[in-house]
Amino acid sequence: MASISFIGINTIFIIIILTSSCSASTPSTKTTSHPFKKIYAFGDSFTDTGNTRSVSGPSGFGHVGNPPYGITFFHHPTNRYSDGRLVIDFIAESLSLPYLQPYRNIVSNASRSDASHGVNFAVAGSTAINHEFFVKNNLTLDITPQSIMSQLNWFNKFLETQGSKAGTFDDALFWVGEIGVNDYAYTLGSTIPGDTIQKLGISSVTSFLQALLKKGAKYVVVQGLPISGCLPLAMTLAAEDDRDNIGCVKSVNNQTHAHNLVLQAKLQDLRKQFPHAVITYADYWSAYYTVMKNPRQYGFKESFKACCGSGDPYNFNVFTVCGTPSASACSNPSQYINWDGVHLTEAMYKVMTDMFVSGKATRPPFSYLLNMKLRRG
Repeated sequence: MASISFIGINTIFIIIILTSSCSASTPSTKTTSHPFKKIYAFGDSFTDTGNTRSVSGPSGFGHVGNPPYGITFFHHPTNRYSDGRLVIDFIAESLSLPYLQPYRNIVSNASRSDASHGVNFAVAGSTAINHEFFVKNNLTLDITPQSIMSQLNWFNKFLETQGSKAGTFDDALFWVGEIGVNDYAYTLGSTIPGDTIQKLGISSVTSFLQALLKKGAKYVVVQGLPISGCLPLAMTLAAEDDRDNIGCVKSVNNQTHAHNLVLQAKLQDLRKQFPHAVITYADYWSAYYTVMKNPRQYGFKESFKACCGSGDPYNFNVFTVCGTPSASACSNPSQYINWDGVHLTEAMYKVMTDMFVSGKATRPPFSYLLNMKLRRG
């Protein structure tokens, strides 16, 4: 296992009490025709648009349901772990679809939630490996019990409620956000080697993808893990001599890079097993790395400090995180890559989305996936 592991995209937010959230606004309808009528999304806090709101525990950590979360675009907290929109929101916009409702809103019929354009099953704190593994190894730490397979169960339950309306998935895009960083995080300091987490995590994700493809998913985008060693939390915890050529935590970035290589090999196997499906890999690691090499080219003036938080040198302190009374937010989040020390700003998510949709960060290109859908009708 790496000498220091990033404590997870959601670690400081896993045990939280969240205030209730309002439903997000819907983007204006575009006139350009797009091939997909709905999106089904899965993942963790990089993709979660509100499922975390029901997860609660002892107080003492940040509140995603408190300002200044959501300040940039929605102008109020929406239980998204950012100042505004996430990659999945920008993907929906690019396809002229409404923002996805979180599954728990659909179940509770919150604000008369509409699932006709898809559902978001992602939940912050999720793991690739089933929760029972962490319980068995005394590593629960009251973490979110959901895993990627839990989200598959939610998806199955949702389909049951739709009955005949579920139909086929010819017009559906399946977006699988990054999942797996938390698995490494929850085993920090344990005797479980990183290789074991990699093997079990990727096996679980592969089984999840096989289940979707067997159900008839034809268009699937799978995000790899990011360079989480560039986040303020990792930078704060790591030894100062554990740095790579872009100034981030070398051991952590090496860990996620190795994970992604194995994941991509599994995706290639799935393409052979399901030749009629288009499976695109979204290279989160390389996209993020590209920005870090030349942040000003993308409009960023601050690469390492969190916009919202407290403390030196990265404006991050695990005891006074964003959303708590002692924390404060910068006035220009669009110039920051990091939002709260563990998640990114809306501006960074927009750059990532542009690289996925129009750039070279997807393989095969996202345009190929769209063209295949248009060709098939």
